[in-house]
Amino acid sequence: MRFPTKIVVAIRGDLETWRKLNITAFLAGAVAGGVPEVLGKPYEDGSANRYLAMFRQPVVVYVADGVDLRRVRQRAVARDLPTAVFTEEILGTDNDDDNRAAVRAVGADALNLVGVALYGPRNAVDKVCKGLALHS
Repeated sequence: MRFPTKIVVAIRGDLETWRKLNITAFLAGAVAGGVPEVLGKPYEDGSANRYLAMFRQPVVVYVADGVDLRRVRQRAVARDLPTAVFTEEILGTDNDDDNRAAVRAVGADALNLVGVALYGPRNAVDKVCKGLALHS
């Protein structure tokens, strides 16, 4: 099925695998929290156990370097797309308040990005992410 919208996470490729997975999870959570319509309905198995809702569409994960991540962030913000950022400074914190303070302490053009997530109309997101390679 081809969705009219797209969820994308772009991760800096030089990180350890566990960090890339963790950052991807945090950024995907930001999209889910910031754009509630991306979530489907809760699940239930045949034994009546209930499970949390998941995204109702795939998440595309790209690999990028710092220059590409800055470009993606700039393009996404310029198009007013819902965007999440994860900076290298967040890797050294251990709570949400310190995470937000670390981002707030740096101007947008100086953010040391290790990941970016965005959501929006497929065509707009494709333009923002043009040139990125799929993560493998």
